[in-house]
Amino acid sequence: MASQNPTTAEFPFWMQNALKLSAHDVVCLDGGLATELEARGYQFNTKLWSAELLLNNPQAIYDSHIAYLKAGARIITSASYQATLQGLYDSGIDADRSRKLLIDSVEIASQARDVYRSKSGTETALVAASIGPYGAYLADGSEYYGNYGLNTQSLVNFHQERVNLLDKSEANILAFETIPDYHEALALAHISTNVSTPCWVTFSCSDEGHLRDGTPIESVAKLFKQNRSVFAIGVNCTSPEHITSLIQKIRCTVPCKRIIVYPNSGEDYHLGKWSGKHSLNRWQQDCCDWIHAGAQIIGGCCRIGPNEIRQLARIIESSAQIKT
Repeated sequence: MASQNPTTAEFPFWMQNALKLSAHDVVCLDGGLATELEARGYQFNTKLWSAELLLNNPQAIYDSHIAYLKAGARIITSASYQATLQGLYDSGIDADRSRKLLIDSVEIASQARDVYRSKSGTETALVAASIGPYGAYLADGSEYYGNYGLNTQSLVNFHQERVNLLDKSEANILAFETIPDYHEALALAHISTNVSTPCWVTFSCSDEGHLRDGTPIESVAKLFKQNRSVFAIGVNCTSPEHITSLIQKIRCTVPCKRIIVYPNSGEDYHLGKWSGKHSLNRWQQDCCDWIHAGAQIIGGCCRIGPNEIRQLARIIESSAQIKT
């Protein structure tokens, strides 16, 4: 399972030190937070989606983080994907409480990490503050289409305050994720140059080479090539069948960056229902292929839960043993 083509970028020292990594280790990310919450019986019927539980059941979020840590995740992601300030305001939540809920999302994940570490005696994990796209705020599936009709400055204005708040939180990483649109990538390239927290940026792609709005993956990867705040670039919430090709394109474009992938299950979502099949055996083979292709941070998005992350963690461990 070890890659025959060693990756061209090493993890930054802060991550190697925190997670006790060797330079070319692979790190296990968590899976879909909403996926695990739904598996526990929670349903989301508002535009806030899983962020609704920040208001009325933070314990459920905490328990889901614990489930992923038990499965072997070394990075867990906060419940702030859909917790935009604008979305919270639209739901009748005042400005002070909205800002606090964003910070709470990171604190819940940090507490789960710290408690799990103290009880299990395992090594630490990192907390990534999720920053979803403008399309998540619209809650109409726009993150799977892009082409919002907004200019770059409007998207900077949309994201700026939330990024500033999370940059000052306890988060180890800012995770700009599921970005489907060139103008949004350009806005985040601007914003991320002024943060103090290390970042990753992941794109939502429609095929083996393009964002949802049709932009080539190379074009958006280049926007972050010289960005010192962004240590990893990759893809999330994209069908597994496209991931290997996207890894290869990103590696060729920005060899100085780490590559992160956390695809969905490949099932189709339409009118509130999932269809198609997801095979655990296929998932295991895919994970091996992504490691071989050069991905250094791997996890899952929609419909990827603790069972898949547990399998992934075992594959990563086996790969590390082969290398040594």
